[in-house]
Amino acid sequence: MLATMATGLLASPAAAASASNQTAVSAVAKPKPAVSAGTPKASPAHYEGRCPAKVTFSSTIKVKAVAAKTTVAYRWLRGDGSKSQVKTLVLKGKGVKGVTVKESTTFKGDVKGWQALQVLSPRAATSRKGYFEVSCGGGNDEGDGKDVIQNSVGARVWVDEGNCEAALIGRISASNPTWVHYRWVVNGDVVDRDAVRVNGSAKVVHVIKPRHNLSGWAVLEIVDPDHSSSNRVGFRIWCKDESPKVTASVSAPDAYTGTCPVSRTFTGTIGVSEGRGTVKYRWIRDGVAGAWQDIFFDGRGYQTRTVTDSWSASASGTSKRAIELYGGSTTGTVEGKVTCQAAPEVKSWVVGESVSATQTAGTCPAATLSGTGQIYASGATTVNYRWTVDGVTVSSGPLVFTEAGTKTVTFTKATNGTHGGSAKLAIDGAGAQSVNFNAVCNV
Repeated sequence: MLATMATGLLASPAAAASASNQTAVSAVAKPKPAVSAGTPKASPAHYEGRCPAKVTFSSTIKVKAVAAKTTVAYRWLRGDGSKSQVKTLVLKGKGVKGVTVKESTTFKGDVKGWQALQVLSPRAATSRKGYFEVSCGGGNDEGDGKDVIQNSVGARVWVDEGNCEAALIGRISASNPTWVHYRWVVNGDVVDRDAVRVNGSAKVVHVIKPRHNLSGWAVLEIVDPDHSSSNRVGFRIWCKDESPKVTASVSAPDAYTGTCPVSRTFTGTIGVSEGRGTVKYRWIRDGVAGAWQDIFFDGRGYQTRTVTDSWSASASGTSKRAIELYGGSTTGTVEGKVTCQAAPEVKSWVVGESVSATQTAGTCPAATLSGTGQIYASGATTVNYRWTVDGVTVSSGPLVFTEAGTKTVTFTKATNGTHGGSAKLAIDGAGAQSVNFNAVCNV
């Protein structure tokens, strides 16, 4: 069960270090610098011409340093499963520092792949993949002028035990330059598909990262312009630790400025690599631990769940949150900020020249008097209005505004058509407007 395995995992030092892009901290631990790695850019990103070809990869490391000197260790990850040696550099001074790192590689043949930058210290961070392509042009294969596709998965398939992965290497050959659509099939399932421009031959790579021990076979299939398959190659991936990995991260709501009280929500993400069961966690609110809570995973491979925690602020200030995993690591602490401002005064008035009153003859001397007018409010409020005719109230009541805008109020009453008079629309504490009406019945 996941609950049992996760507890054992989280109690181990290896598990405590597995929180995604987070480092376990305690109430007395010194803060570690925030670190990010930019997506590598290849120059050139798409090369077509004579080989060998040199491609330079560059990426920017940003560190929010908290010490006078900060040592940064990093390495390059490559799409063929290899890694560069670990390199270090020293940043001086506190605050946000940025440094650009580069690596150049010379390619002698066609290749399509990616590189990523992995920061190892002072805090782990891995960039997104930066893709590139090299097409050398020309080929050594002889043919009859037709596009004949010959492909095979190379015998060189290996396992990177440190990262629990295997890279499948295939080479596609064509007698004439052509686009080839292909797909990778692993243990009978299509796991990747793509297209490559083949001019002689081209190398294609697929990396398997199963997160657990895995063995089986792989085939590279040509879909178009031919339908054929390579030789079947077997592989075996060994992962040092098959126990479930439980990770957690937390993010703060955007800074808020406006009227208070207001509710803000912190969001956490808890993930497991595999396994079925319950994971225990709790929120750390401004340094104070809350009650343990449970979250269930159904065992369908890698999964994540989102959890939230609310902060109700009635005054300006900040609040901090972190998530602690039971028997394991604690995420970094994030901070939310609220700046309270007084609500603007809501004003209301009778819209100028909107008030009118019309008397209509019935069976004289009987008649009907109708009035209409508009009231504007600058925000949400309740306005009390009153219609009077010759000083006598004929209609009144509250008028509710949920937002700024204009509302129309009317009245209708029976009158003696032999008399004219005055009608007035007034609102409490905000003035009034009057309008005269004429007699419509002759005596």
